[in-house]
Amino acid sequence: MDVEQGNKEIAISQKWPCLGQFFAKVKSAFIGFLKKIKKIAMDDPRRMIHAIKVGLTLTLVSTLYYVTPLFDGFGESSMWAVLTVVVVMEYTAGGTLCKGLNRAFATVIAGSLGVGAHHIAALCGQKGEAILLALFVFLLAASATFSRFIPEVKARYDYGVTIFILTFSLVAVSSYRVNELVRMAHQRVSTIAIGVATCLCTSLFVFPVWAGEDLHKMVASNLDKLASFLEGIETECFGEKANFESLEGKPFLQVYKSVLNSKATEDSLCNFAKWEPCHGNFSFRHPWKQYQNVGGLIRQCAASMDALSSYLTSFSKTKPKFKADAELQLEIQSACREMSSESANALRELSLAIRSMTVPSLARCHVSAATSAAANLRTVLSNDITVWETVHVAMIASLLAELVNCIKEIACSVDELAELAQFKSTDSVHSAAVKPVLEEETPQQVAIDISS
Repeated sequence: MDVEQGNKEIAISQKWPCLGQFFAKVKSAFIGFLKKIKKIAMDDPRRMIHAIKVGLTLTLVSTLYYVTPLFDGFGESSMWAVLTVVVVMEYTAGGTLCKGLNRAFATVIAGSLGVGAHHIAALCGQKGEAILLALFVFLLAASATFSRFIPEVKARYDYGVTIFILTFSLVAVSSYRVNELVRMAHQRVSTIAIGVATCLCTSLFVFPVWAGEDLHKMVASNLDKLASFLEGIETECFGEKANFESLEGKPFLQVYKSVLNSKATEDSLCNFAKWEPCHGNFSFRHPWKQYQNVGGLIRQCAASMDALSSYLTSFSKTKPKFKADAELQLEIQSACREMSSESANALRELSLAIRSMTVPSLARCHVSAATSAAANLRTVLSNDITVWETVHVAMIASLLAELVNCIKEIACSVDELAELAQFKSTDSVHSAAVKPVLEEETPQQVAIDISS
């Protein structure tokens, strides 16, 4: 039987070779798709949890439609609860709070104004009512749409303004034909409120994903990426086995590039974090705006690294030969090595300070050392007339000195963040005085007086 089956498959493949290739491609694409899904789930298991939470929330609000007593109370408006869950449920708790509260308040305000507009327009008779309702829709829709161009409104209330326009238009326009307008508005507001409340409870109390915590970790991670680049510069360019000719394709030259495109994610997380309640080490008035300031400086530093990386890559391709003063080149390389090492250590300390929410006291020492090395290098570059013999090293040194200035600004910004967020101080003991006891007492012991 197995031989016959195999012969049949061979015959089919010989008779229809294109069909066999098609099924092989489909199988390969399906396996690749499954591997991609597995990788996405393994990279961040919270994504799978979020998908389950959305399904759970939709199932809960669907009972308004399935259970007869509930359906009799809300009628066809029960579907608005399902629709609300679909459009409001976000990955982070802050995102759900932002869209949920925007939708709830916008619906209540717009619904109330729509009912009020109906009662005012009804005073003008049947013909005047249509004209006045159209005027109200035009004025409020135009005003609300223009308000979306205001940066503060656009950042935090854009979704709410959109829902306001939609709800007011629906209520005002439908009021011309619907008799029981108040009852209809009450049912829709109630079902939307139920949908929003269900979303908020699920997001806040069932394995919540905090946007503020993700922003906090993201800024620290970006600092680590910059440090990895500088550590690669120190090892590959100025270490004992440095070789400029084999730099192309090195991983450290690519590690910082994801930082350049992090602004949109940071801004989104910062906006959502402002909506979140107290959680973990983050208070309600946590200085999330300062994370954006730190992130902006980090991207400036990454841009400088991009310039340095481009120069190193082009230099490794051209492979120029210089008759350089060995002593001068060694002096410049030593200063560059120190700048790279101290700057990388400073970034590591800043990242650690943010993660542990402690004052970055050690980072200041590394920044000072890097600044001192950069100042010494500027002296060498400005005083030595033979520096043009090592122009390639001098160019790298100049770009590194610019990086040191960027890192200094980052350190100052992190210090400001530590002050605003009240990070813990690592100096638990301020002073300690050791005093020997009197000889007539116990000579083998000492008394230690600690004063903070």
